[in-house]
Amino acid sequence: MKFTKMQGCGNDYVYINCFSEKVSNPGELAKRISDRRFGVGSDGLILIKPSEKADFTMEMYNADGTQGEMCGNAIRCVGKYVYEHSMTDKTSLAIETLAGIKYLELTVNREKQITMETSEEYKESVKIKAKTGEVADHTEKSRTDNKSLYVQEVTVDMGIPKFHPSQIPVNIKGEQVVDQPIAVGGKEYQITAVSMGNPHAVVFVDSTKDFPVCEVGPMFEHHVFFPERVNTEFVEVLNRSTVNMRVWERGSGETWACGTGASATAVACILNGFTDHEVTVRMLGGDLRIRYDRDSGHVFMTGPAVTVFEGDYI
Repeated sequence: MKFTKMQGCGNDYVYINCFSEKVSNPGELAKRISDRRFGVGSDGLILIKPSEKADFTMEMYNADGTQGEMCGNAIRCVGKYVYEHSMTDKTSLAIETLAGIKYLELTVNREKQITMETSEEYKESVKIKAKTGEVADHTEKSRTDNKSLYVQEVTVDMGIPKFHPSQIPVNIKGEQVVDQPIAVGGKEYQITAVSMGNPHAVVFVDSTKDFPVCEVGPMFEHHVFFPERVNTEFVEVLNRSTVNMRVWERGSGETWACGTGASATAVACILNGFTDHEVTVRMLGGDLRIRYDRDSGHVFMTGPAVTVFEGDYI
């Protein structure tokens, strides 16, 4: 089975093109292929499928095999994948997810590729092959592609943040949760709960560098207040336009970045009055730019998408 490993700000997934490959048990495959010692190694598995409602469907699975609704870093990589694999020539895409249809704008850099002249060494090898009767492939060494198309970054319309009851603490259902106290591991934290199609609890801390994410994160994820488990962002506000963020993702542990988490973080910062409506979210794997549009209520995320390598999984 052919796969592609891609990452957005270090948030890495294995991508499978289900237009040409068949996956019968994606949850089990996600666990095996995500293992960083015995598999490819990733934060999870992404399946690219057809859609009757949009251009494509993104189906995501966490490293523990559970299915997730949405991933902001992954959906940017999906946009890059389908464009660069000539599955579409559109730079404005609609991608169906369990969190609804998300809209992508691709920033494409069109540049002429340098034409490589055939080397003398290669010419000699062709002569030798001709003498022995072998067929020589001239196209492999003399590259004359007119243009190469590269997706530099992707902007995603993350939609309108929500606070619906199934994704906020059960003791305060129906209310917008901003700066509310919660007891976790014998300590009280203030959380702001935001749904970007998946649940997030944003916690503001003095220093993300010193915060014990791997100790506190699991306690948030499995807390009784969160019936669907929760992604938890630990955030340090640097100024009105910049924050540091570390994240504990449900089903995957601490990851280097989280696109929906960065979006939820920006919303939480704005709700608490800590930042303006455009925020750079700095994570272990890189930065994302988040913009909250006051008029439409939509959140827009912009960031990179990078292909790491391709291979065959047996």
